[in-house]
Amino acid sequence: MGHEVEVITQSLSQDPGDDHGLKVWRRPNLRVLFQRIFWCDVFYQNNVSLQTAWPLIFVRRPWIVTTATWLRKPDGSVRTAERMKRLALRFATNIYISKAIQTHVGYEGFVVPNPYNSAAFQVIPGVERSKSLAFLGRLVSDKGCDLLLQSLGLLRDGGLSVPLTIIGSGPEETGLRNLAATLGLTHLVSFTGPLKDKALAEELNRHQLLAVPSRWEEPFGVVALEGIACGCLVVGSSAGGLSDAIGQCGITFKNGDASDLARAIRELLERPVAQEDRQIMADHLWRHRSEVVARRYLKIFAHLCAGGQKQAVLEN
Repeated sequence: MGHEVEVITQSLSQDPGDDHGLKVWRRPNLRVLFQRIFWCDVFYQNNVSLQTAWPLIFVRRPWIVTTATWLRKPDGSVRTAERMKRLALRFATNIYISKAIQTHVGYEGFVVPNPYNSAAFQVIPGVERSKSLAFLGRLVSDKGCDLLLQSLGLLRDGGLSVPLTIIGSGPEETGLRNLAATLGLTHLVSFTGPLKDKALAEELNRHQLLAVPSRWEEPFGVVALEGIACGCLVVGSSAGGLSDAIGQCGITFKNGDASDLARAIRELLERPVAQEDRQIMADHLWRHRSEVVARRYLKIFAHLCAGGQKQAVLEN
């Protein structure tokens, strides 16, 4: 969009392709760090890094931080580092990827959602939507695929047999296969392994629903957008930011509750998708297109460079 961007990172790489055509400063020394801050009009961080933000004490530039995850450990405890980051964010212009993350951090700011890859994920003409339910993600306990299998067992016992396609791989795959057998669901469950690009989009296009049954509180959930873009309604966990990603393009259930997940799956399968629903999905996806999200960021940057207030209300 006509702006110069340089990247500072603490990561190393041997692959020039990792720079994506940008000027990247990897582990810069103090002189280079100050030089780049003097050069820029806006100092933006995708998640706060005190290691590179402290020179702003001496070189005044608009400091904008997107918080994209929780400032706590997975077990809920908060270390000194997280406390220091939260305190520092008091002096930044804050952007949050979901309302849940904003509530968690606690400062005023802007909620700007994550984008999805609209070129890769879309409805594909000619692909028959003949399958019921898909799961897409790493096969680890936090993602709740075992909970999904338990809910299918409950549905089967209630007279509704729901075929499930599990897309992905991970350390829990053997346990999930065993659980499907124990529950008597082997004939309903298929494992594709990991898919990507066109093969993944085509597989999602074959399904009515995408389940995102995460046990942990997702900060956002781009996978929900990918499913919606491929024409799926989404059933997902209610806690965290996943509900922002789903919007009105599906329904949520209580985290960790297999019975409530079964209820949500049944409700969506019994609800025909009307033209009005398709328009709601299209409008929701438009707000998450990369170019729309980028323009939202640029509007915030430009406002601050013009001397505007940090928490001004800007048009979406």
